Amino acid sequence: MNKLNPSAYLDSLNVDTMRFGLTAITDLLSRLGNPQNSYKIILIAGTNGKGSTAAMTSSILCSAGYKVGLYTSPHLVDVRERIVINGKKISLKEFNRTIAYVKDKKEQLVTYFEFLTAVAYVYFQRQKVDIAVLEVGLGGRLDATNVCKPMVSIITNIAFDHIDYLGNTLDSIAREKAGIIKQKGVCITAAKQKKVLEVLKNVCLRRRAKLYCLNSDIKIKKQKDGFLNYQGLYRNLKNLKIPLQGDHQLSNAALALAAIELCTKKGFNIADTAIYAGLKNTHWEARLEVLQNQPLFLLDGAHNPAGISVLCRSLKKDFSYRRLILIFGALADKDYSQMLQKIVPLASIIILTQLKTKRAVPVNDIMETVKKMGYPAIVTENVKQAIERAQALAKKQDLICATGSFYLAGEVKQAFPKLVLCDNTKSQ
Repeated sequence: MNKLNPSAYLDSLNVDTMRFGLTAITDLLSRLGNPQNSYKIILIAGTNGKGSTAAMTSSILCSAGYKVGLYTSPHLVDVRERIVINGKKISLKEFNRTIAYVKDKKEQLVTYFEFLTAVAYVYFQRQKVDIAVLEVGLGGRLDATNVCKPMVSIITNIAFDHIDYLGNTLDSIAREKAGIIKQKGVCITAAKQKKVLEVLKNVCLRRRAKLYCLNSDIKIKKQKDGFLNYQGLYRNLKNLKIPLQGDHQLSNAALALAAIELCTKKGFNIADTAIYAGLKNTHWEARLEVLQNQPLFLLDGAHNPAGISVLCRSLKKDFSYRRLILIFGALADKDYSQMLQKIVPLASIIILTQLKTKRAVPVNDIMETVKKMGYPAIVTENVKQAIERAQALAKKQDLICATGSFYLAGEVKQAFPKLVLCDNTKSQ
């Protein structure tokens, strides 16, 4: 067992394999002694904003002095980014040790995500975390994370994504996400669509769970000076500050704050000072992340039409620049055509690139789509070339934006420090 190569073993599980069903993960966790039942959990589902909401929630809990596990996906550069305690990713030694332990207990085939979820649950138990904040991988009802009993469930929003797995209507997608709502549990959501809210309300009614909604039960408002005012379930907070760019982060912050309020009702001691500090110190990569100034280089992990819409709104509202230079790459199972329809008209220069993953759409297919839209595009063989081309074409007043996939974001992160001096030292 000591000779186990964890990287090779994880690769053998195939990161691109997805499975709907809880039988394998339930069996594995049972053999591991059900570590997920040994600490409190906040479980977060939704189409977009899960990671940012998780990061803010975790940061506040850390500021309050708690030992907090954070499990997110996908990673950008290193798989260990997915499993974090109080801002520090799992050490290589602990990662290898936990992989060996979980592999030894495994009796049936599991996917990459199922295996990593088990590793996270075990690691958090071994490290005796007070609470873990978990991001759902896909959907909710049959996602590997959904074998826990969350103290609070969060559904950020519902939009079209993964329709092959979740269904092609908002109702069906909402039903899958609502799977994380537990019997007599509590759920917070920022979903706005009437039909989505109806689904969530009906599920809560059947399960005798409590549902809190943004803009009715909780409210958040941006002030002229950029500070936020929050009107919550039990407390009102003024002049809050979040470092994450974009107005869409307001709803994510509101959900995190409501979750924190519910934690205090469950016995967690979280002072207002911890909330202010935790929000202010939140760091989350590849969400309107500025990698460089002059020219401004923006990295965003938007990977579906709803995410791209949010990015476009922010590009129009929150940034000033002469020309937008777009770097774009996407996965074949995403609606990249709709994504392009939204963002391409904003760009003066379009650079398309091939991603390394097998799930990537061929760059020539993206080029054909852009050509049909009537726009010229530059095609590059890889992300490094795309960055070099963008830097060469950009003037100081321009904005370079790389988007379309978290896989693209990860490749940018790997290539970027080797190509230019990175201003954002936190992301190194």
